[in-house]
Amino acid sequence: MTPGHPYPLGATVVEEGVNFALFASNATRVVLCLYDANGREEIARHDLPANTHGVWHGVVPGLTAGAIYGYRVHGPWAPREGHRHNANKLLLDPYARDVIGSYLDHPDFNGDDVGDPDSPDPVDNGPLAPKARVIDELYDWGDDAHPETPWSATVLYEAHVKGLTMRHPALPPELRGSYAGLAHPAVIAHLKRMGITAVQLLPIHAHADEPRLQRMGLSNYWGYNTLSFFAPEAHYWSGQGGTPLSEFRDAVKALHAAGIEVILDVVYNHYAELDALGPTLSLRGVDNKSYYVLDSQGGYENWTGCGNVLNLGHPRVIQLVMDSLRYWADTCRVDGFRFDLAPILGRTPRFSDAAPLLSAIAQDPLLGRLKLIAEPWDIGPFGYQLGHFPPGWAEWNDQYRDTMRRFWLHDGVTRGQFAQRLAASSDLFQHHMRKPWASVNFVTAHDGFTLADLTSYNRKHNLANGEHNRDGHNQNQSWNCGVEGPTTDEGIALVRHRAQKALLATLLLSHGTPMLLAGDELGQSQGGNNNAYCQDNDITWLDWGTGEGLHAEFIGELVQLRRQCPVLTSGEWWQGEARESGFPDVEWFNPSGEPLRPHDWEDNAGRALGVKLSGFFLVLINASANQVPFRLPPGCWRVRLASTEDRDSALHQGECRVAARSLTVLIEDACEPGLFASPFHSEEAI
Repeated sequence: MTPGHPYPLGATVVEEGVNFALFASNATRVVLCLYDANGREEIARHDLPANTHGVWHGVVPGLTAGAIYGYRVHGPWAPREGHRHNANKLLLDPYARDVIGSYLDHPDFNGDDVGDPDSPDPVDNGPLAPKARVIDELYDWGDDAHPETPWSATVLYEAHVKGLTMRHPALPPELRGSYAGLAHPAVIAHLKRMGITAVQLLPIHAHADEPRLQRMGLSNYWGYNTLSFFAPEAHYWSGQGGTPLSEFRDAVKALHAAGIEVILDVVYNHYAELDALGPTLSLRGVDNKSYYVLDSQGGYENWTGCGNVLNLGHPRVIQLVMDSLRYWADTCRVDGFRFDLAPILGRTPRFSDAAPLLSAIAQDPLLGRLKLIAEPWDIGPFGYQLGHFPPGWAEWNDQYRDTMRRFWLHDGVTRGQFAQRLAASSDLFQHHMRKPWASVNFVTAHDGFTLADLTSYNRKHNLANGEHNRDGHNQNQSWNCGVEGPTTDEGIALVRHRAQKALLATLLLSHGTPMLLAGDELGQSQGGNNNAYCQDNDITWLDWGTGEGLHAEFIGELVQLRRQCPVLTSGEWWQGEARESGFPDVEWFNPSGEPLRPHDWEDNAGRALGVKLSGFFLVLINASANQVPFRLPPGCWRVRLASTEDRDSALHQGECRVAARSLTVLIEDACEPGLFASPFHSEEAI
């Protein structure tokens, strides 16, 4: 080998061969192991000859793309001091662009000796270990361009690559469950029909299944257990030519051509090695003390609930995350990221919006222009950080979710609380020049009940997960409408259907950024499982039925209506004051047509109110169990949309009767034949 270069990290094809570079600052020796095409038989070993500032590096002359490799890292074994080097374990390159094989639960992955935890395990795991493959990253993007949809016009759709496509009737069997399936015209047409502007994909980084799940015959379906921060998950590759990377890029290009952005859910808070009893796969054996947050005894902090926490205050760990983000943004042209357990990104160890990693992202000329979304909570001390991320970030708003669920399905929510969330949660986000789009509004997400289950189950039903129904949230603010689970009662089915449409309408007519859960438009049920992270089967794969879906057309109408309402797409906070149109951006009414008074805002028994937007959109909301008549403001009104079955018969003699647990939208037009003219209109409106 020749010395090569310490940058870039990972394996890079260069003119004379392949340059290998690995950060391992506490190692005393690093050995590169090359394997045959099947990744089973070791064919060569090379000591990396140079070390520059903790980076071991060297070039193997004549080596080309396609080479399969792993590392053996020599160094101290002193767990109480944070060191867990064990050269008997073949380690995956933290910068692996393509992963060969997968982690299988086996004692050979133990870093320490089971009989003597103070000693390294003597067993060689080379034949079993996942390995990296050197890749050629060339790709023809043609005339691909980022859609660059403004935040104020964004409609998010959270989906799982496999779950979205596995049972789609229009997809050829060989494309189901794959990146190619995601790019299929039938899937894209469905997204366009609903007005979706961005798909937010659950993790597609190569991941490992936890030993506990493997022993139960389950898998980590969601994928929040990253094995490689650079390699796409190979199980989502159709195998119909190309590579996992090229097929994913094809999907990005196809979605871009349809005007749809691609946002990746990413996990930089922990790694797949779990706690001290977990497998040694990569970071633990490469440089445990640098990569992980450790306590004074060398144990792993666990602010994630997954056994470990990445040390995002260390410059080289920050570099790992930044290089990964830039790789997906540059090499794969994704349009943004949703960060799992995002407060970890800002912990040093307390959360700060000026933490090193958050500051690095903010100043980066590539990443700083992308869509950045935080899941603003973790389980560590002071882990709930909703509203505290820097300007330029959006955040999942669980207070929106819980308020809207309680308003429509229970009680105890005042009109003021409802209005606060409808108006983009200014109490949480209107500071430091942040915009309303910073509130990512949702009523369902992958983590929790689907929309159908939210209105069909009072309790979680998670026995299939193998944890005796202990996992998953217990407080779901759900309502089964009278029967737990499926029913043939038409009356209950109607109540459920109305409640679902009311929640969807509220979501898409709220200020902020709406996020839909894939499958809610189809009436997807998980049988009451509100934590289906380990269900890679019909529980989570979308049931397309007729292919159109129960609510797909309704969602499309709502998105179209949203785009027609200026104050929902302006990107500015509502002030209740006149805009350029001469009308206030928002006005709030009680059913009598009078402005809401102070005591009206605080009344948690008041389940009905009217909202007038941009001077000509009137949203009438009735979450009560009875029909409510609303006196209409001056003007000529027509029903534009309703969450009930009958849109037209609601108008009668200056009133609009809004059915129980429903929402109606009216639009003011010039008074023409066929439009309803309120007898209470002013002379100017005639």
